Order: sequence, then C-alpha cells, then structure tokens
Amino acid sequence: MTNLTRSVRLTATGLFCAMAVNSAWATKADDTLVYASDSAPENISLYHNNVREGVILAHLIWDTLVYRDPNTGKYEPMLATAWKWDDDKHISFDLRKDVKFQNGDVFSADDVVFTFNYALAPESKIVTLQNVDWIEKVEKVDDYKVQFTLKKPFPAALEYLSGPLPVYPAKYFQKVGLEGFSKAPIGTGPYMVKSIVNGQSVTLDKNPTYFKESPQGQPKIGHIKFEVIPDPDTRMAQLMTGQVDWIWRVGADQADNLKNMPNLTVLSSETMRVGFLTLNSRGTDEPNSPYTKLAVRQAISYAINRKGMAESVIRGGSRPLFTPCFPSQFGCNDKAAVTYEYNPEKAKELLKSAGYPDGFDTDIYAYRDRDYAEAIIGDLRKVGIRAKLHYQNYATLRNELRAGTVPLSFQTWGSYSVNDASAFIGVYFKGGADDDAKDPEVKGWVETADTSMDPNVRQEFYDKAIHKVTENVYSVPMFSYTSNYAFTSDLNFKAYPDELPRFAEASWK
Repeated sequence: MTNLTRSVRLTATGLFCAMAVNSAWATKADDTLVYASDSAPENISLYHNNVREGVILAHLIWDTLVYRDPNTGKYEPMLATAWKWDDDKHISFDLRKDVKFQNGDVFSADDVVFTFNYALAPESKIVTLQNVDWIEKVEKVDDYKVQFTLKKPFPAALEYLSGPLPVYPAKYFQKVGLEGFSKAPIGTGPYMVKSIVNGQSVTLDKNPTYFKESPQGQPKIGHIKFEVIPDPDTRMAQLMTGQVDWIWRVGADQADNLKNMPNLTVLSSETMRVGFLTLNSRGTDEPNSPYTKLAVRQAISYAINRKGMAESVIRGGSRPLFTPCFPSQFGCNDKAAVTYEYNPEKAKELLKSAGYPDGFDTDIYAYRDRDYAEAIIGDLRKVGIRAKLHYQNYATLRNELRAGTVPLSFQTWGSYSVNDASAFIGVYFKGGADDDAKDPEVKGWVETADTSMDPNVRQEFYDKAIHKVTENVYSVPMFSYTSNYAFTSDLNFKAYPDELPRFAEASWK
C-alpha cells in the first residue's frame, strides 16, 4: 500500500462517518453515474480504437445487428430481426423498421451497407481490421434487408456481429467525416453523447427514443459521465469521497481495503483478458537479438512464476495460463499447449546454452498495470535477464510493435469479448499487423480453423497452431485477469466475464 493510499483510507473513514446520515450520493441525486478509468480511446469510433474504454462507450452509443445474451450466450435480434445462412459464404439479415438514430435519421439497410463497406475500404484506416476482414462486401436487398458476402466461410460471424461491429448512420457520417464523427458521434444506442473532452471525459444522456424491443432493455440512469483519472490512488480517493461512483482495475490490496469502507461495494471476478509477453523472435529490432534463439525464449517462459503472480499479485480468481487464448473460447484447448512450469534453474541452464551464462540486458515495454510489469521484471532478474521498463500509452506502443522495433513487451488482450479463438489466435498468429512471428505454417492452420464450418476441423487446426506457437514460444501467456470493481452501494451493477461493464442495465437502488 502506498502512503497516499494509507492516508486516503484513514481520512475517508472519518469522512464516511460524517456522511453516514445521508446515504444518497451527490451523483445519485442528479441521476448521473460517474465512472473513472486510467485511459481514454484515441478515437471514440470503435473501428478506430482498440482500447477497452472505447469498447465500453461504443456499447452505450451504438447497437449491433445481433445481441448475445451475456447470461445464456444465446444470439438474439437487435438491429436485425432475423437472419439466415443462404450458404457457407452468404448471410441475409432482415432489419428493424422502427429504429431511429439519435439525430432523427431513420435506420435502414443503407446504414448497414455503408458501415461495413466503409470499414473494409483501405481509406478508412481502421485499427480493428481483423474484426471485419472476413467480410467481402455487404449489399442492399431492399430498404430493410441486407446480404453479407464472406471471403471464406466464417462460422464465428454472429459472434463478431454481436460484439465489436456497431452500425453507423450513413448520411451523418458522410456529411461530417471521421473527424467530425469522433467529436460528435451519433448512434441508435441507449445513450447519446452530450460532450467529449478529448483524452479527459465523455458525457452521455439517456436516449429518450431508444427502441422498446431492444434485448438489453431500456436504460435506467439518466446521465453517465466517463472520466480519465490515470493515477489509481486518485481514482480510489475520489470514489471514497463521492466524486466518482464506479472504478475498476483496482489493485488487490486496495480492493481488500475498500471492502471495509461503508457505502462501497467491491466485486472481484475473472475476465477473458489474458496477460502475455511478446518476443521479437525474428529480430526485426536488432539482427543479433537474443530473442531469435529458441532457448532464450524458453528460458523466459520458465522464468515467469505464473502461479505466484495469479495467486499473490492479481488474485480474485486469476489463474496461470499457457495457451495463447482464453480457455472459454471455442478452440482454446489447453491440452494442445506446451507448458513451461516455473523453473528458474532450468531458465539459467537454457540461457547458458544459448551463450548468455551471465544473462543479458534488455528493454521491456508496457502500457498498463505497472505493478504487474515490475513483478515480471523481478522474475526475469532472478535468472539474469536485466530488463529496463519503458512505460508508454497504448497507441504509441502498438505502433512501435507493428513497426517491429520492440524487443520484449507486456501485453494484455480481451478479445473484444468475442468468445471464439479466432479473436485471439487469429489476431496474433495469422500474419496480420500484430503477428510478430509471421510463421507461414501457423498462419495456414489458423486460416483453416477460422474458416471451416466443421467444428471438429476447427478444433484440430487450432490445436496444431497452439502446439507450435507454445513449442516455439512465439509469445509467453502468463495469467488471466480479474477485474476488481468498486462502486457506491447505491448502485445496482452486475459484472460479466467478458469484461464489458453494462451501464445500460445498471440502476440506482
């Protein structure tokens, strides 16, 4: 615990005693939920950012064609009323006729056709290309019917269409362009944007004309404000003094402390997010990079105390992982992985065999969870790998990774909450911008697994890919994430494993 955390806790204890006579917080009084996190999306358009905060905001502002019930996993109609696989490469969707965008424009097939064909166009420069690159084109059948043509069969199509692929208003977007849209976005969702202060806050109001048949129900809280507060101690202090109603990514020690606070609720649950290391196995940053040697990569995997980190650092249900995907995702078979149990002596032997008897100096990059990164650095130091931390914002680090200039990095991936291995293995090992290894054999296997309509074939080829990726240590999966949520006890809030806080279904008590 930091000194600031300790002093804030002591101060807040007295402060809460003084406030005990009034259980209603200021934000409840004006029907505003204030939630805070440590980072902001670089662009509020979900197609142009891949930060979790952007995903959360997107699900409040826009709707998708299909809805996946987070409790049952069942696909339900949302902007589409029905769908049909015409054949392995074509899906037709019937659309709702009673939906309007928040500016009054009527939703129709034109908006669906525009959104997806725009996302597929090179000039759109979307950063989430892997989410749509299975689509060849989308065509209008009539005003309320569209047909998707797929490049290849893609059995996970509905999973993606229920998650990271919102529908945008064609007329408005074409009028204002991406820059104007990012400053004043319009959607069909349960909340509409009132104001955006770039990198600082987003304020939303309940959409009074949200369509009644929405499977997620009607929004209950009148106003939502998202605030960026980078420092975790400051976030916690503002929660305890009532300036903020909801925070997450609370450290395990802080979560334990907050459980003792009156008027606060703390929830802990495992999520689909995986923490892993990227290794520049091709040496694109440095020709003589130690990471081009398999023994070095294996040594790093043996050096990481996954169990210790899961149980002592992350806690709250975290578990050690060895697969480059999350266990609940279809195709993520842990029996296919080569496992590297914690063995620092084995790591030292491998480093010696690779020509590094005294270890080596290296740079390691990270963009979040500094304490986790420092724990990893501690494990590496024990076997002689002396890593210097470079802490950056995500967009900067992502660009450097894609440019091949990063030797070692600590990354996390939540798969956009898509419960299919294509959303993890397909992102990092199918030859795309985030594939460091560029192994053509693995790429071919993943393409087969992603596109076969036979689930047995899919599993077989994901198994092949998982085995080779882990055998060659193209990355080092380490642990699953847990989210520690802390919020005012006046709030009804339910956490889900897909790491998507659903504020549209939250309410005041």
